[in-house]
Amino acid sequence: MNKLFRNLSLIMLPACVSLAACNQSSDKKKTTMTDSTQTPASAFEKTIDGKQTHLYTLKNKNGITATFTNYGGRIVSLLVPDKTGKPTDVVLGFESVEGFEKSTEAYYGATIGRYGNRIAKGKFKIDGKEYQSSINNPPNTLHGGKNGYQSVVWDGKQIDSSTVEFTYLSKDMEEGFPGNLNVKVTYSLTDNNEFKAVYEATTDKKTVVNLTNHAFFNLNGEGSGTILDHLVQIDADNYIPVDSTLIPLGPIEKVQGTPFDFIKPETIGKRINDDNVQLKNGKGYDHNFVLNKHDIKTPIATVVGDKSGIKMEVYTEEPGLQFYSGNFMQAKNAMKRGVKDEFRTSFAMETQHYPDSPNQPQFPSTELKPGAVYKTQSLYKFSVVK
Repeated sequence: MNKLFRNLSLIMLPACVSLAACNQSSDKKKTTMTDSTQTPASAFEKTIDGKQTHLYTLKNKNGITATFTNYGGRIVSLLVPDKTGKPTDVVLGFESVEGFEKSTEAYYGATIGRYGNRIAKGKFKIDGKEYQSSINNPPNTLHGGKNGYQSVVWDGKQIDSSTVEFTYLSKDMEEGFPGNLNVKVTYSLTDNNEFKAVYEATTDKKTVVNLTNHAFFNLNGEGSGTILDHLVQIDADNYIPVDSTLIPLGPIEKVQGTPFDFIKPETIGKRINDDNVQLKNGKGYDHNFVLNKHDIKTPIATVVGDKSGIKMEVYTEEPGLQFYSGNFMQAKNAMKRGVKDEFRTSFAMETQHYPDSPNQPQFPSTELKPGAVYKTQSLYKFSVVK
């Protein structure tokens, strides 16, 4: 981004209690949730649909700390130091499992599936047979339907102090999707200061799959206000225009000369209110960017918090990136700090295949066949502006 950055490897954060889901006694009282707040781990102990929820805490060797819950396979908090070394929670979330259950925004930090993003009218065909998934974003299906993966209790296993594994059997015809889909998501904090996600799945019937994570970020810290002055760069010469229901119109278009041109760093807010039909359709940015040729070793997007100096680089094996600027946040939920989720106080960078791909034959296929393994990885790397 034509700036100098330094790694966080010498900056240490306070340690957090490590909680392995099924092997911990109730005397593990507290887990650090933010730089200023402590919450009992018991706040994440609850039985939902006959399964037990838990809190898991991960830490890398540099002291970066994250917490997760198996309710929705979610990231709850992510503490990284800002340019002054202050621990900063850059992920929006709640201080209890009930907060996630009752939230008017279903996707905070969640693992998304069976199909991330939208499917037009919930309909798609596989080998000529039409399937109907549940409609939860009328007239479309969004993020897997009414009871997507964000609302189920995953089986959780803490592999080590920096890795947690979530598994889930998505049964045949759940939310209208064919095939028993065995899903595994492994979240880890690497010693390169990366929040890493590895997604795997197998099926016994041909189906469609598009997995991602829906972390809501604010690099100035949760509760710090708008994200409009965050600086964004996206390595995409093209994006996918959508209709008023956010379904792709079909053609892929150039970003050049539009408010969607983030080839060079630009603030989120500079053009977000331009007189542009696509911005009106999304009520801001809520569009899939067609990433330029890349591999997992090359960042495809970079975001810098204007106040904190925290830099986040996004890496992925996926062909697309859904950039969402918090346009539907309505201040209806109190987050970990007690601050409401006000309009445009977070953003998302969802690595994924394109929306409505099952109905758009020109897009990369999202079909998964029996005997094949769906596997993809994405990561978010943190440092600070020098």
